[in-house]
Amino acid sequence: QVQLVESGGGLVQAGGSLRLSCRASGSIPSINYMGWYRQAPGKQRELVARITSGARTNYADSVKGRFTISRDNTKNTVYLEMNSLKPEDTAVYYCNLYLIFGQGTDYWGQGTQVTVSS
Repeated sequence: QVQLVESGGGLVQAGGSLRLSCRASGSIPSINYMGWYRQAPGKQRELVARITSGARTNYADSVKGRFTISRDNTKNTVYLEMNSLKPEDTAVYYCNLYLIFGQGTDYWGQGTQVTVSS
Protein backbone atom coordinates (compact mmCIF):
# COMPACT_ATOMS: atom_id res chain seq x y z
CA GLN A 1 0.00 0.00 0.00
CA VAL A 2 1.13 3.57 -0.67
CA GLN A 3 2.23 5.62 2.33
CA LEU A 4 3.37 9.24 2.64
CA VAL A 5 5.73 10.40 5.39
CA GLU A 6 6.18 14.12 6.01
CA SER A 7 8.71 16.15 7.96
CA GLY A 8 9.95 19.71 8.38
CA GLY A 9 7.08 21.59 10.01
CA GLY A 10 7.62 23.88 12.95
CA LEU A 11 7.49 27.38 14.41
CA VAL A 12 9.30 30.27 12.72
CA GLN A 13 9.27 34.05 12.85
CA ALA A 14 7.83 36.13 10.04
CA GLY A 15 10.37 36.46 7.25
CA GLY A 16 11.95 33.12 8.07
CA SER A 17 12.15 29.90 6.09
CA LEU A 18 11.17 26.25 6.36
CA ARG A 19 11.70 23.22 4.15
CA LEU A 20 9.06 20.50 4.08
CA SER A 21 9.77 16.99 2.83
CA CYS A 22 7.47 14.11 1.94
CA ARG A 23 8.52 10.64 0.83
CA ALA A 24 6.09 8.27 -0.83
CA SER A 25 6.62 4.54 -0.54
CA GLY A 26 4.92 1.53 -2.07
CA SER A 27 4.02 0.62 -5.63
CA ILE A 28 3.87 3.99 -7.38
CA PRO A 29 3.49 4.52 -11.14
CA SER A 30 6.24 6.70 -12.55
CA ILE A 31 3.73 9.15 -14.02
CA ASN A 32 2.02 10.99 -11.19
CA TYR A 33 1.44 14.33 -9.50
CA MET A 34 2.76 15.30 -6.09
CA GLY A 35 1.90 18.42 -4.20
CA TRP A 36 1.22 20.32 -1.02
CA TYR A 37 -2.10 21.52 0.33
CA ARG A 38 -2.79 23.51 3.47
CA GLN A 39 -5.72 24.15 5.75
CA ALA A 40 -5.96 27.01 8.23
CA PRO A 41 -8.55 27.18 11.03
CA GLY A 42 -11.96 28.10 9.65
CA LYS A 43 -10.86 27.77 6.03
CA GLN A 44 -11.11 25.12 3.34
CA ARG A 45 -8.13 23.07 2.28
CA GLU A 46 -6.34 24.77 -0.60
CA LEU A 47 -3.67 23.85 -3.10
CA VAL A 48 -0.31 25.44 -2.33
CA ALA A 49 1.84 23.91 -5.06
CA ARG A 50 1.87 20.90 -7.35
CA ILE A 51 4.54 19.25 -9.47
CA THR A 52 4.23 16.57 -12.12
CA SER A 53 6.67 13.75 -12.73
CA GLY A 54 7.80 15.82 -15.72
CA ALA A 55 8.61 18.74 -13.38
CA ARG A 56 5.79 21.05 -14.45
CA THR A 57 4.66 23.20 -11.52
CA ASN A 58 1.64 25.17 -10.35
CA TYR A 59 1.50 27.59 -7.42
CA ALA A 60 -1.22 29.36 -5.55
CA ASP A 61 -1.09 33.10 -6.23
CA SER A 62 -0.52 33.77 -2.54
CA VAL A 63 2.81 31.91 -2.51
CA LYS A 64 4.25 32.69 -5.95
CA GLY A 65 7.75 34.08 -5.68
CA ARG A 66 8.15 32.85 -2.09
CA PHE A 67 7.70 29.06 -2.24
CA THR A 68 9.45 26.54 -4.47
CA ILE A 69 8.31 22.97 -5.04
CA SER A 70 10.68 20.29 -6.29
CA ARG A 71 10.92 16.51 -6.42
CA ASP A 72 13.38 13.67 -6.61
CA ASN A 73 11.83 10.95 -8.75
CA THR A 74 14.44 8.37 -7.77
CA LYS A 75 13.33 8.72 -4.14
CA ASN A 76 9.64 9.50 -4.74
CA THR A 77 10.14 12.55 -2.56
CA VAL A 78 8.65 16.03 -2.88
CA TYR A 79 9.96 19.17 -1.19
CA LEU A 80 8.52 22.58 -0.44
CA GLU A 81 11.00 25.38 0.22
CA MET A 82 9.15 28.20 1.96
CA ASN A 83 10.81 31.61 2.17
CA SER A 84 9.68 35.02 3.40
CA LEU A 85 7.04 33.36 5.53
CA LYS A 86 4.06 35.37 6.70
CA PRO A 87 1.62 34.81 9.56
CA GLU A 88 -1.03 34.11 6.90
CA ASP A 89 0.95 30.99 5.94
CA THR A 90 0.12 29.40 9.29
CA ALA A 91 -1.74 26.16 8.60
CA VAL A 92 -1.54 22.40 8.61
CA TYR A 93 0.29 21.36 5.45
CA TYR A 94 -0.62 18.08 3.77
CA CYS A 95 1.41 16.13 1.24
CA ASN A 96 -0.55 14.72 -1.69
CA LEU A 97 0.09 12.04 -4.28
CA TYR A 98 -2.30 11.70 -7.21
CA LEU A 99 -2.20 8.65 -9.46
CA ILE A 100 -3.52 9.57 -12.89
CA PHE A 101 -4.12 6.08 -14.23
CA GLY A 102 -6.41 3.36 -13.03
CA GLN A 103 -8.93 4.72 -10.55
CA GLY A 104 -7.33 8.16 -10.30
CA THR A 105 -6.46 7.75 -6.62
CA ASP A 106 -5.45 10.42 -4.10
CA TYR A 107 -3.14 9.65 -1.17
CA TRP A 108 -2.50 12.00 1.74
CA GLY A 109 0.10 12.47 4.43
CA GLN A 110 -0.82 12.96 8.06
CA GLY A 111 -0.23 16.71 7.95
CA THR A 112 2.46 18.85 9.53
CA GLN A 113 1.88 22.10 11.42
CA VAL A 114 3.53 25.28 10.20
CA THR A 115 3.22 28.28 12.50
CA VAL A 116 4.58 31.72 11.61
CA SER A 117 4.76 34.26 14.42
CA SER A 118 4.62 38.02 13.87
